[in-house]
Amino acid sequence: MTIATSKDQTDIQSSIRAWAKSADPVATTRAQETDAEAWRAHWQQVVDLGLTSVAISEARGGADAEVVDLACMLEETSAALVPGPLLSSTLAGVLVDHSGGAVADAHGEALAAGELQAGVVLAIRGEVLEASGDTVSGDAGIALGGTAGGAVLLPVRRDGETAWLFLAPGTEGLSVEPGTPFDISANSARVRLDSVRMTPDNTLAGLSSALVHHLAVTLAAAELAGIGDYTLRTAVEYAKIREQFGKTIGSFQSIKHLAANMLCRTEEIRALAWDAAVAAGEALQSGDNELDISAATAGALAADLAVRNAQDCIQILGGIGYTFEHEAHFYLRKAAGLRQAIGGSSHWRRELAGRTLAGRRRHLTIDLSEIEGIDDTRAEVRKLVADVAAAPEGEARRRAFADTGLFMPHLPEPYGRGASAAEQLVIDEELAAADIARHDITIGGWAVPTILSAAPQHAEQFVRPTMAGDLKWCQLFSEPGAGSDLAALTTKAEKVEGGWKINGQKVWTSLAREADWAMCLARTDGDAPKHKGISYFLVDMKSEGISTSPLREITGEALFNEVYLEDLFVPEEYQIGEVNEGWKIARTTLANERVAMGGGSSLGDSVEELLGLMRDAGLDEDPVTLDALGRHVADAVAGSLLDLRTAIRSLEGNGPGAESAVRKIVGVRHRQDVAEFAYELVGEAGFDFTEQGRKFLMVRCLSIAGGTEQVLLNVAGERILGLPRG
Repeated sequence: MTIATSKDQTDIQSSIRAWAKSADPVATTRAQETDAEAWRAHWQQVVDLGLTSVAISEARGGADAEVVDLACMLEETSAALVPGPLLSSTLAGVLVDHSGGAVADAHGEALAAGELQAGVVLAIRGEVLEASGDTVSGDAGIALGGTAGGAVLLPVRRDGETAWLFLAPGTEGLSVEPGTPFDISANSARVRLDSVRMTPDNTLAGLSSALVHHLAVTLAAAELAGIGDYTLRTAVEYAKIREQFGKTIGSFQSIKHLAANMLCRTEEIRALAWDAAVAAGEALQSGDNELDISAATAGALAADLAVRNAQDCIQILGGIGYTFEHEAHFYLRKAAGLRQAIGGSSHWRRELAGRTLAGRRRHLTIDLSEIEGIDDTRAEVRKLVADVAAAPEGEARRRAFADTGLFMPHLPEPYGRGASAAEQLVIDEELAAADIARHDITIGGWAVPTILSAAPQHAEQFVRPTMAGDLKWCQLFSEPGAGSDLAALTTKAEKVEGGWKINGQKVWTSLAREADWAMCLARTDGDAPKHKGISYFLVDMKSEGISTSPLREITGEALFNEVYLEDLFVPEEYQIGEVNEGWKIARTTLANERVAMGGGSSLGDSVEELLGLMRDAGLDEDPVTLDALGRHVADAVAGSLLDLRTAIRSLEGNGPGAESAVRKIVGVRHRQDVAEFAYELVGEAGFDFTEQGRKFLMVRCLSIAGGTEQVLLNVAGERILGLPRG
């Protein structure tokens, strides 16, 4: 999945991709090294594709589309390494069009038509020239995309306020001296002013530096997404064909992990760029939104992720990647150059942390209003939610949840509502509005859909009681010799009269002492390959032949257990599915999966808690701590955006994409990093055992339980990226 979320957006990306394949913009970029005007060879074709006009109003010759449409296009041109002042010219065009007035009247159509290019002096961290009366002189700094024949957009301070000037080519007193850009595909120029007059004809009225900077970061993030795409694709393609030690290098676990981490970063960049573009569109339309948070989040994270991707791409390529002949270094230069142009990631991390501490949040929602019949659905759901709310808290409310079908609405009737993705989101919204939370049935959440799919004859016995919280479940899967490699399990089930006799040992079983029933895997054919010959059982935990022993964890608690099965008899009816086909049941992800967006703060409870800890420690103005907090906030929002984009895919009728797999990996890392940071914030008090210390220890299980991080990286490398098995 790219930034694009609509068919029109994917179609235009395909068009750009097809054009780039024939035009060979990489060759033109190479020519840029010695000819700063080489980009002009493709400029008109880029204009014809619509990049300079897509987000400009129709009144000035544009397509009147959204910023996110422009972002999708910039993602593709960046992936293709199209050279020239494209980022700066589209940025200036959108800002001039938005500001209106004399500048837009004079230059808006030329910008939209691509006849006029523009460089932009962002000065996010640099000095801004000070005007003397109505004139301004001095070195304005480096213009991103500055060219000898182009216009310049730059800030000037006058009377304590910042104004933005649009200086056309040939403006008296304007000097634009082309530079040697670090990013060979880009243009840069040193801009100097000598008594340039500020007039209504060259001043963009009402344009704020915040909007300029936030939109610049937004469009830069789109280009960074393109870098992520190229570097991931190039590294994976090479890893599939390059042979060393008699094998393709993509079969090596170390390469798989590098590539899978590149996938994670690419999906995060896309999510950040998409959200910033959506927020930018809202800002330009209404002026009242959350662009400051979205752009700061993208600025805090996207460039670092793209730089690291480019570095890892070169690493996978090896020696060939270090040659000037291979284009990989152009993308490293581009990613690092963009990071410099937007003021550096650290600046945006501190900016994001400060705004978050001040109470600013990114609120993530999906507009369902255009879905046919959604208002009727909402009215019906609201009545059911009222029924649940009317039930007293506790057992009665849990039963009301189960009876209304709202507890697991994606399940088929009568246990759920057979709810579509849209209806599931409506239900979540209405429950949140009523301040009602679903109770937690832990492992029961896996048991219910498994029973409905593989053992519907037992639905009446198990489903409603489980959803109501009357039955608790555990999972007898892992064994001492079968953790991540679950198919290596050795617990045996022998056929006996009336059922099966099971012997073996299970480990890492949560809730084994509290559970009423268990889902159990056992080997029923010892001669079959390890993924075959496994059957699936439902086990009454009160049966004879079951004994449990608590396992004390590093926190000192004992949530896990060892479970010993000695001549455990399981009646025939509780062996579910086909004999020897239990592995399929264990691995199956049901087609009608639960759709959710996480709910609550886009930061998550753990990051919200960090804010209080920082204030308590008196570190809420410390720049080093703010930098660290900004990274954790950005990671949290990126994770929430992956959830949101997964939900959008579901609404469009698509199955889970790479986002869902990436979410598991980056989500665990984030939770571990946040717990460690929280522990650091308590300072010397942490030498005693604190709650923060307990969480710091507890989260180590997250990258082990349910498949280690390393196994998940292997799975992502093989199943998503198509790398060969080792």
